Amino acid sequence: MNKTLSPMIWFVIPCAMFIAQFGIEAFTPKEMLSAMHSEGGPHETLQFIFMSAAFCIAVLTLIKIRGQNLWLTLWVGIAALASLYVAGEEVSWGQHIFDWGTPEFWQGLNDLGETSLHNTTSWLDQKPRLILLLGTIVGGLIVPALAKFKPSALPEKFTIIYPPATLSVTAALALIVKIIDKLQDNFDDNLFTRAAEIEELYLYYFVLLYLITLY
Repeated sequence: MNKTLSPMIWFVIPCAMFIAQFGIEAFTPKEMLSAMHSEGGPHETLQFIFMSAAFCIAVLTLIKIRGQNLWLTLWVGIAALASLYVAGEEVSWGQHIFDWGTPEFWQGLNDLGETSLHNTTSWLDQKPRLILLLGTIVGGLIVPALAKFKPSALPEKFTIIYPPATLSVTAALALIVKIIDKLQDNFDDNLFTRAAEIEELYLYYFVLLYLITLY
């Protein structure tokens, strides 16, 4: 399988996003910075775009393999459903776009009063994000390292789903943002205003790149 990606996609874009974020944090007024990280801001818009694209690519992959490999079909099918869920949740299933009101009974369940599921319980928000972070670290950093230095440790039957080493750049940046987020809790000034949003941006971009390589 050809897993080659253009350097523009796997290196230039994620690094440019990282550098641009420092510029945004340094030169944007606090009021505007807060608005940028709000619902419907550029970060959440990009998150929605990344995961919507990931869902479309996963569906195209399912059409391409046409059930010829059952476990691979299940793997990509799970990725498609997860991408659809995240994309829908990022825009509250259209509420941020069409601006409809939230039913009263749902406002009592949702922390932010939105028609979304991830603000109702940590099992639909924090825990899935932790799983995605761990998956990104394993697939983007550990697997490529093993493939290079100890390939015998990786079962050959799963070779088709191993991410290429080029995805290590995005995975490393996601981990760096996560570490910064944890460290800045101990300081008065934050390097990133909402590091969690930036972390999600890289996690979702990793998913998109991974599904592109699978296709």
